[in-house]
Amino acid sequence: MNFKDIFQNKQKIKNIIKLVTKESTDVCEDLEQEVYIKAFKNKDKYREEGKFSNWITTITYNVSRDYLKSAKKRNETQLEDDSKIINIKDKKISAEEKMLQRERQLRISGAINSLNKKHREVIILSEIENITYEEIARRLNCPVGTVKSRIYNAKKELYNILKDLIEE
Repeated sequence: MNFKDIFQNKQKIKNIIKLVTKESTDVCEDLEQEVYIKAFKNKDKYREEGKFSNWITTITYNVSRDYLKSAKKRNETQLEDDSKIINIKDKKISAEEKMLQRERQLRISGAINSLNKKHREVIILSEIENITYEEIARRLNCPVGTVKSRIYNAKKELYNILKDLIEE
């Protein structure tokens, strides 16, 4: 194998690359160069038994398919990156959103404070401090069933007070 053998197949190499990849001339020229490099690096693997054109054709197909695989992977990665960027949420809250959150918090606090003492106690302990019913019962020195009943009634009352906020 020598330069002459490769360059006799130059047009065949170009045609195969163009056919397989359907890429622009620049990309095809790069792939053509890669075929030449692989052929020279692997010239000792060529056996005179078969046709040289078949050997160089196989290398050309492999280079073209490898290119398509890597191009597909690049496209998939690009699509993943694009979707990640689209799904990034702006962590900054606008002044208007902050004001609305603050108003909402004040309304909820006011609603909790408007509950009678027993209902307010159980709501604060269960919903704000995240304490179990059993622990609340121990703290308030009453049965767990009473705690559950108070929480249910407190939530029902809060729902009625804050119905417009809940249904937004």
